[in-house]
Amino acid sequence: MTVKGTYTYDYPRPAVTTDCVIFGYDGKELKVLLIERGIEPFKGCWAFPGGFLNMDEDALAGARRELKEETGLEDAFIEQFHTFSEPGRDPRGRVITIAHYALVKIQEVEGGDDAAQARWFPIGEVPPLAFDHDRILRMAMSRLKERIHFEPVGFELLPDVFTMPQLQNLYEAILEVHFDRRNFASKMLKLGILEDTGARPAGASSRIPVSYRFNKEKYNELKAKGFRLEF
Repeated sequence: MTVKGTYTYDYPRPAVTTDCVIFGYDGKELKVLLIERGIEPFKGCWAFPGGFLNMDEDALAGARRELKEETGLEDAFIEQFHTFSEPGRDPRGRVITIAHYALVKIQEVEGGDDAAQARWFPIGEVPPLAFDHDRILRMAMSRLKERIHFEPVGFELLPDVFTMPQLQNLYEAILEVHFDRRNFASKMLKLGILEDTGARPAGASSRIPVSYRFNKEKYNELKAKGFRLEF
């Protein structure tokens, strides 16, 4: 007799985890949030927040749970980008991980349960990572660089109101290139997805850059037509 909801298989079953590459931007550098592991394997090494899936959640729910535990954020941008399934990638056994990347505003991040072991690292200063997380980071960066040409994912890393220099610095940090200031501003403004607030810091001179906010409605119209942002 088969009990409802209970199944027995005669073949091995791999464990499934999620790992979350959490990107943040402090106004100068693109950073990633790492956790110092407190247990073996790789005790004392840095790794991405992650863990085994619960039986009642899908991969995205597991990634969101990890994101909330480490940052306190529930509605941040998060996207699945690859499944890492190579045998031997985890010394604990046959473990498949479904990797996601998240984009958060650093100033909104709260310390989670593992706050004492969590730290932001500039992308260029990331230490050797546990498991195959070095490879996961490389692929996450590659995906972010690709996506930023088609979707304004970079705005998820900025304050709601920002200046053009702040936006340019962010794009340069992600794409690892330098843009001409006027050319960059011209291309971004022509897209029509920036809304000029007209605001400047109190008492500031007219030379202080005006601030903008992202117009999501205009972006959705542009996306429906299809576009690629080239510099």
